[in-house]
Amino acid sequence: MHIDSFIIYLKTEKRYSPYTLKAYETDIRQYYKFLERIDDGKEEFNDEHRLLREWIVQMIEQGISARSVKRKVSALGSYYGFLIRKGILSASPLSRISLPKSGKRLPSFIPEEKLDHLLDKVTFSDDFTGVRDRLIIEILYFTGMRRSELITLCNSDVDSSGMIIKVHGKGGKERIIPVGQAFSQTLRGFTEKKKSEFGTILPSDPFFVTRGYKKLYPELIYRIVNKNLRLVFSGGKRSPHTLRHSFATHMLNHGADLNAIKDLLGHASLSATQVYTHNSFEKLKKVYKQAHPRA
Repeated sequence: MHIDSFIIYLKTEKRYSPYTLKAYETDIRQYYKFLERIDDGKEEFNDEHRLLREWIVQMIEQGISARSVKRKVSALGSYYGFLIRKGILSASPLSRISLPKSGKRLPSFIPEEKLDHLLDKVTFSDDFTGVRDRLIIEILYFTGMRRSELITLCNSDVDSSGMIIKVHGKGGKERIIPVGQAFSQTLRGFTEKKKSEFGTILPSDPFFVTRGYKKLYPELIYRIVNKNLRLVFSGGKRSPHTLRHSFATHMLNHGADLNAIKDLLGHASLSATQVYTHNSFEKLKKVYKQAHPRA
């Protein structure tokens, strides 16, 4: 197997995030564990399309969704492509595989009034942790950035005077997100809070830190977001990505151009952003039924 080399390639050449790297490695190793159980660990590619079909069938029988199956097979396909470029394989066994169809899953989001209540009515503590946790909620919702992008923010990326935030996105791509004057003051206040809490802070230091002045980690951000969203919303997912979905949906509902939302989210193509139009359309249907006298 050449999985370690493949992961190094994704990290250094493709510059994938640590979470994407972990997902790729987990999916690929899961397949090879399956091979070990049914094929005595032999790494033979001659009849591998048959083994791939067995693996896919097994996952479906285990109740794994078609969407997850496609993701796992896609990771394996990228691995095969790497092996072909290295001259280890001549062709991908996946070329003879057809995947199950998966329905489109609409992104979940928090209603505007729920987030308004959280940010306007719920009291956060005024110590460093309380100020930080509130700002994490705000910056995820106000900018639509990903959790991984929030973690990699450093002090020099946040320009409260210029009212912009530089975000390091997927594949090493950078984008600039504008913020309002009031939120810029909030960002400046948090920086001052850090200085009073920790003393001198460097431009290269993480913008968000733990109480021990360490970079935040994914599980902590999830717990912060989930705990606070739970105070106002119990009808669905309560994750950092839900706030990203909420940002895009609310922007679209208030008339933002889809291309502008695409750029703010850091999507490579418009098709990835268009999923939010479904939520907007559902809102239009609801308004129509409520407002039209013959609806």
